[in-house]
Amino acid sequence: MVDNRYATALVIGSVLSLLATVYLSVAMGTQNWYQYHSQPASNDANNGSDLQMLQKDFEGEDMDERSYSIALFRLNGTLGLWWRCILVPKDSYWFKEPDPIMVTKCQAFTLPQQWESKYKSPGNINSGEDLLRTYLWKCQFLLPLVSVGLVFLAVLIGVCACLCRSITPTLFVGLLHLLAGLCSMATVCCFLAGVYLLHEISDLPEGMDYSPGWSLFLALVSSPLHIMAAALFIWAARSHRQHYTRMTAYRVA
Repeated sequence: MVDNRYATALVIGSVLSLLATVYLSVAMGTQNWYQYHSQPASNDANNGSDLQMLQKDFEGEDMDERSYSIALFRLNGTLGLWWRCILVPKDSYWFKEPDPIMVTKCQAFTLPQQWESKYKSPGNINSGEDLLRTYLWKCQFLLPLVSVGLVFLAVLIGVCACLCRSITPTLFVGLLHLLAGLCSMATVCCFLAGVYLLHEISDLPEGMDYSPGWSLFLALVSSPLHIMAAALFIWAARSHRQHYTRMTAYRVA
């Protein structure tokens, strides 16, 4: 049997774990980790042709990092773990209109693009591989998947613990949630570090502004929720074990 205090801790920990997993899953599937705000483009034919070319390159499957990063910078783009989006006019001849209708176009990163090497000069193979940015990019793709996987493994252990009517495996559930929270935090850190390094080596347009998006903050919130759930699970398991150890010793005495 489980004391009411421990049962309450387990219920609260489970709710926190569920919220954290939902937040992280939504963050992974959305593209608002980072957003760019560029100056409005002038409505002349030459500039319109340049931006149309950027849009066409952005939608290509074999585009390099330099091509899509320039499009993000100049076309009010948003960047995520698996998606990149730009804001483009609905009409292809938008430079002839004074106030075109804007729509969002998104492109998913393919699996080869998630594993491709990053270079010291974006898109330039001859500049040499940038190992730090390469590993940061791969980690920001893998770590959230590891975090969600750890939570599902913790759920399986928790179900087995319920079937065996034992609270002892809850200690391992708490440790898995702690690792999941650390992976979520590391994902955010890797993403921010990678974006910062990209800005350092890129020629940013004049007047462009950039800021973190709501998806990044959603992933950031999931980390302390996982850690709080881990603390509750670990406390419940250890306290329950110590309590029944003392009871057993008292009965033997």
